[in-house]
Amino acid sequence: MIESYHLQPLNFNPETPKELVLLSIIAQSFFQPFSVEDNLLVILTALTSGTGIGFNRAMLFLSEGERLKATMWLGPRSPEEAQAIWTMLSSPGLGYAEVVEHNRELIARTMESLKPQLKLLNYPLEDDNLLLPALAAGKKEIILVKEAFSEPLVDRHFLDFVQVDSFLCLPLLAHNEIMGEIVVDNAITRVPINQRDIELASLCALLAGNYIYTTNLYKKVVEMEKMAALGEMAAFISHQLRNPIVAIGGFTQQLLNNPCNPDRCHRNLGIIQEEIKHLEAIIYQLSHFLKIKIKELVPVDIQPILKGIVERPDIKNKTQDKTVSLRIMDNPPLIICDPVYFEEAIVNLLDNALDVSPAGGKIYVRACQTRKNWLTILIKDSGPGLDEKGKEKLFSPFYTTKENGLGLGLLFVKRVMEMCGGKIEVQSKPGHGTIFKLYFKAQERSGI
Repeated sequence: MIESYHLQPLNFNPETPKELVLLSIIAQSFFQPFSVEDNLLVILTALTSGTGIGFNRAMLFLSEGERLKATMWLGPRSPEEAQAIWTMLSSPGLGYAEVVEHNRELIARTMESLKPQLKLLNYPLEDDNLLLPALAAGKKEIILVKEAFSEPLVDRHFLDFVQVDSFLCLPLLAHNEIMGEIVVDNAITRVPINQRDIELASLCALLAGNYIYTTNLYKKVVEMEKMAALGEMAAFISHQLRNPIVAIGGFTQQLLNNPCNPDRCHRNLGIIQEEIKHLEAIIYQLSHFLKIKIKELVPVDIQPILKGIVERPDIKNKTQDKTVSLRIMDNPPLIICDPVYFEEAIVNLLDNALDVSPAGGKIYVRACQTRKNWLTILIKDSGPGLDEKGKEKLFSPFYTTKENGLGLGLLFVKRVMEMCGGKIEVQSKPGHGTIFKLYFKAQERSGI
């Protein structure tokens, strides 16, 4: 007997335990192409959804420097608005994605009018006399406030905004750093906040704090990688441009300072012209790489393109002492890509294969379908192969084993594959050549 179940519930069931719904809501956010704001909205949704923890409203504060600033508000402003929202959210078959989308639209509608009031909810965390809600973040403690209107530790601006006598402050912490705070309340239903609510809400706060911390850390890593890449690019361009520029300057100076016979002048001008062509080639490759932009993916017939590449004059010139073996399966499916970028990617790989293969070497190009809806193109050279360290660096910008290479060709191929929704794999061992496998999404010819 076989029973099948969905990974996540298709819709919210009021009888499902809140712990399971909470876990399901937050877990599903990892399957969505959400922004930081949307992922935090998922957590606010888990806090306020009727089948989640069930708070009426939630407010998100984020830490910026040494200040705590209100940035997002989710919830109705009146009992009438609450009733309309809850009626909509109780519709049969309503799922997680619909609730998040509804909340996104709700925030988009309300945030503009709330911005002036939210700007007042801005607290210095280093202040010795912090008031709630900032006090919870400052003390790094969950604080439940009751009888807020008579509590002197509650900020009046905040109280004027929320207009509720009881609320729960949840500091968002990670590595003992304050990432922000979430404040929830039951302003509409007036249901008391109990211990179980606090325990479940604290899990949401823990997830939110660590999510913000991880996101900030990732941004720093990306920024460091960008700076490192810029440094590499500057060093690489400087290295590539130095020799042509020095040559042009030197031979130009000779022409200016020393009268020379026509043969010498012609030779100098010829060298200058070749170096300028070299500079133009470098600039073209750099700009071409940076401009990769596929406007529309279309079905592409690989047969005429692959056969045409093998017959190209520049490829033919390199195959005078080598052999290119091309084999394409009968009636191959169409791949989903851009035909121009597809051809350039294959030419890049074939050109590299010819460069690294010795005289008498053989290069194999194969196109076959190993699984449904995918087509594989394989290019194998007879070169020296790569060790693990070489394979790791293969797609790094400006990494090249060629004397005059720019180190952008393989990165270009990788970017094209990603933009076509495919992927590239490399198999290589020292002394055994290298195999590049390109996996393209495919469709049968009858599908167009």
